[in-house]
Amino acid sequence: MSLNPIMLEVLWNRLLSVANEQQVALMRTAFSSIVRESQDLACGVFDTRGQMIAQSLTGTPGHINPMATGTKHLLAAYPPATLRPGDVLITNDPWLTAGQINDFTVLTPVFKGETIVGYFANCCHAADVGGHILSAEAHEVYEEGLRVPIMKLFDQGEPNHELLKIIRANVRTPDETVGDLYAQTSCNAVGARSLLQMMDEFGLESIDPLADEIIERSERAMRDAIRQLPKGRYEHAVWSDGFEEPLRLQVAVTIEEEDIYIDFAGSSPQSRRGINVVFNYTHGYASFAMKAAISPEVPHNEGAFRPVHVSAPRGSILNCVEPAAVASRHLVGHFLPSAIFGALSSALPGRLMAGSADPIWLSVWRGTWRDTGEAAQTTMFQVGGTGARATKDGLNTTGFPSGVAGVPAEVLESLAPVIQHRRQLRTDSGGAGQQRGGLGQATEISYRGQGPWSVSAMIDRTRFNAQGLEGGQPGALGEFMQDERQPLPPKTVIWFEPETRVHLNPPGGGGYGDPFTRAPARVLDDVVDGYVSLEAAERDYGVVVYYIGKDEQLVRLPKDYVIDWPATEQRRQR
Repeated sequence: MSLNPIMLEVLWNRLLSVANEQQVALMRTAFSSIVRESQDLACGVFDTRGQMIAQSLTGTPGHINPMATGTKHLLAAYPPATLRPGDVLITNDPWLTAGQINDFTVLTPVFKGETIVGYFANCCHAADVGGHILSAEAHEVYEEGLRVPIMKLFDQGEPNHELLKIIRANVRTPDETVGDLYAQTSCNAVGARSLLQMMDEFGLESIDPLADEIIERSERAMRDAIRQLPKGRYEHAVWSDGFEEPLRLQVAVTIEEEDIYIDFAGSSPQSRRGINVVFNYTHGYASFAMKAAISPEVPHNEGAFRPVHVSAPRGSILNCVEPAAVASRHLVGHFLPSAIFGALSSALPGRLMAGSADPIWLSVWRGTWRDTGEAAQTTMFQVGGTGARATKDGLNTTGFPSGVAGVPAEVLESLAPVIQHRRQLRTDSGGAGQQRGGLGQATEISYRGQGPWSVSAMIDRTRFNAQGLEGGQPGALGEFMQDERQPLPPKTVIWFEPETRVHLNPPGGGGYGDPFTRAPARVLDDVVDGYVSLEAAERDYGVVVYYIGKDEQLVRLPKDYVIDWPATEQRRQR
């Protein structure tokens, strides 16, 4: 096979299309809204040595990178010589893959004749795995649900009916959970079929030479990017709400000639509750953050990981040991990119974003349908605002670093007896700055079923704001309330009377730069758009805006607002 630059580009793009076809098949056949709507998943193609070559278009770093590591664990348990056509491997062991037992990794070997020529894998969040309802309440992983060791989901094309019976008997949503496992298997088969078609079309007997070239180029590009960085050691710390007490996440980033070392020594010890992070997950988000910071255009594969070395003390919150509870590990792990960006902000001025809302807000809603008396359960994802950048505002209600999508209200209301009355941007939630932080959102939910209903809200940043950069102000804290006035405890299951209304308001991102240097015309635009209130425009930006319209509850129009220029100049000078 001649790997000239043109042929390499053709094959690379074809490989990406194969991985994307795998993902599309997964989303279109999935039973749960978690996979189908929120895209809480990862898909990838691997060479015969278990090295990830390419990933699909979407997916979360907490799934993609641990899936890449988990593939090697799966192949160590079932060496290639023991596999046969039609075999499919599975596990949800937190320490081997994505850090919680709700995440199932499914691996399928690709046979060309009698020879394995590659693998397809995917990792998805399951609708339910039994045990405690998904929360941070558990004290041990054994309480959190069904833990499946590395084993065969399919044996030479035949489903492992005994395993599937055990899963169905132990989960609250058997059809969704098992249905997604079949979807995960099917999408790998779709990827395998397309890969074999590609190999036949281009006359390839092996994809390993192509993998070597792609992985080597990615590694070389990462090392070239590292060489351009100022050498030294950079430190930072961020805080999480924790469960019983706040958690400190301490990071030191050491930049050497062409390698980067990320050490989390000094972070809090592991918790007695289910917010612990396995090292696999820590490594996944730390390596993702570094690639995003210095070379985001490099393909995300085995080569991009090699120059980044991650360590965390054994027994710490970021390298927990069994049998630690881990169900809500994302509430801590999602802080790592912001911690790393904070450490590198002085080394890479103007290139990194301010602090973001960070952890996704994941809530599990349960109730009983009024007409049938059947139990119902659904999961909702929400995201806050991202941090501002040196030249652009932060993104409103956009997941970073997770990348998951929100569930439409229509889907939520069809899966559980709840009503979403409101989903809107939170005025003044984005941190003020020359570039404004992204806004969080405000949601209000009520119940239309019978009997009591509950929510398990896995949320954070209700005590510690997303921090600004270069003089930018912090974003607003998140809010979790009953009837818009009574604060509620997060990370635990709470039961309500039918008439209760629940408010979940994810936080905003931090601002970038001195807010008094933001152009007054941009502040006026923010006021018109409802992003910034009249009071905050004067208080935080020094811009005095008057409303001259007739009814502020109607559609906002630019002609209804005017800047008082003399008062603005005086306010900014003062």
